[in-house]
Amino acid sequence: MTRTNLIFLAAGGSLLLLAGAFLFQSLGYAPCKMCLWQRWPHVAAVVIGGLAVVSGQRALAWAGGLAALTTAAIGIYHSGVERAWWEGPASCTGAGPGLGGLNGADLLSLDAPALVLCDQVSWQFLTLSMASWNALFSLVFVAIWVMAARRPA
Repeated sequence: MTRTNLIFLAAGGSLLLLAGAFLFQSLGYAPCKMCLWQRWPHVAAVVIGGLAVVSGQRALAWAGGLAALTTAAIGIYHSGVERAWWEGPASCTGAGPGLGGLNGADLLSLDAPALVLCDQVSWQFLTLSMASWNALFSLVFVAIWVMAARRPA
């Protein structure tokens, strides 16, 4: 495969994972804060992929690999939080400050946004959560980006 084909494969994979995330969101699976964190490096990888194809600069393939590695790392961290291997951010886990800062109107409001906890798995397939699948696919994308960066023009 050519470098351009590999870049299309890696950046296209990130685009597909983003599309899948938005599809799940449209089906009622609201993302938690860490789920949203995982999306931004995919956006960066798609943009980097477009720039790499247009410019032909090899360094951009390394940047795409770094973006994929970043979302993989966040996905691994998120998976560990979901499995209670380590603590997650207090702002989106059951270890947060609780309901003490809310008044009665806040608690009874139907207009308030739903709180989605980062340490709760809302969907899984083959015992892996969405965060785990993101981490696995993103590690594959890292390998593809590295192959693209090492491939001669």
